[in-house]
Amino acid sequence: MSDVIFMDFYTEWCGPCKMQDPIIEELEKKFAGSVEFKKIDADKDMEMSAKYGIQAIPTLLIEKDGKIFKKYVGVTKSNVLEADLNEALK
Repeated sequence: MSDVIFMDFYTEWCGPCKMQDPIIEELEKKFAGSVEFKKIDADKDMEMSAKYGIQAIPTLLIEKDGKIFKKYVGVTKSNVLEADLNEALK
């Protein structure tokens, strides 16, 4: 299992979350085998939302070695996420 985890906190009714989806799908293909991707419905998994202090959606987290490496709130561009994932993998 990877020591780098990418978490996508979303809800079904969130418009910006739907805009973020294709960006994350592209990243999943690029980082297959090196980054673990988790999609977490913030409405259904309140425990995880509380654990990570999710206040707004979409919220994206990169976790490295069990610690938050980067946190993004709102739709985030692919090039920003890709650069930070590459940095996390170093």
